[in-house]
Amino acid sequence: MKVLITELIWEEGIRELESLGIDVDYDENLWRNRAECLSCLKDYHAIIVRNQTKVDQELINAGTKLKAVGRLGVGLDNIDVKAAQEKGIKVVYARNANATSVAEYVMAAILSVKRPIHLANQDIRKGNWDRKKYTGEELYRKTLGLIGLGEISHRVAKRAKAFGMNVVGYDPFMAEYDHIVSETGVHQLDSLQECLSISDFVSLHVPLTSDTKHLISYNEFEVMKPHAYLINTSRGGIIDETALSSALENQQMAGAFLDVLESEPISPTNNLLSYENVILTPHVAGLTRESQIRTSILVAHELGKLLYEDVQKVREK
Repeated sequence: MKVLITELIWEEGIRELESLGIDVDYDENLWRNRAECLSCLKDYHAIIVRNQTKVDQELINAGTKLKAVGRLGVGLDNIDVKAAQEKGIKVVYARNANATSVAEYVMAAILSVKRPIHLANQDIRKGNWDRKKYTGEELYRKTLGLIGLGEISHRVAKRAKAFGMNVVGYDPFMAEYDHIVSETGVHQLDSLQECLSISDFVSLHVPLTSDTKHLISYNEFEVMKPHAYLINTSRGGIIDETALSSALENQQMAGAFLDVLESEPISPTNNLLSYENVILTPHVAGLTRESQIRTSILVAHELGKLLYEDVQKVREK
């Protein structure tokens, strides 16, 4: 059995596969060469990707021996799951492996707004001692709005509540007995607009689908508080970036933390680069050493289980 890995994976994942007798070919930059990826895929029984490799109908058809696709993450918008299922190809992903890391990123973003100690440090090193400028605000009793109430939001809510924040949320698929509502105490709201209108911070945690594309657009920015911040660690397409630029220009909101964009890597001509109150990071909210070890091992283990029986058959022959 042979596995092709086209994007970054931690060594622990490769060792997990090799321990099962699976041959691994790894090139973290292969996703950049679509033609080569299509050409060589016919020799492999599984492929492991992140979010850059487009596992579409064309690629699936090229993998004539494919039995499984492994996704080093949780979003599946770069994988044609239906096409894979029609070919009998299993799709495995790193469910919840990076949830803690994303939750900590969200809290780091919130804290950096209210207590910008990194900026105070830089100012002191310029010879200043401006205590008034760096008088911050408490998180206590500020309101955090969570859009999408899955596992990541559950972990964000627990941390925010430890700071004494009010945590509200909107998710039409959640019921009052689901754990994030009944056990974490998130106050569930009836509409997206209500959640946006009362929140000091809004954090997005929904998958990118046809229903959620540009979920946050002109109408949504109009109801946000002028001092509110928007945090997106899910997918770039959920925010209409043209509408976001307009909202920033019209001071309809205080700023945004964007770990994901509609087009990645960011273009030098992207208008969002011109706003100092937009903090950009290169899709790293879920990337910590611990989460990547968990992600790599989990995907390798699940994929390995799917291929193990075939490996044993080969050995018996």
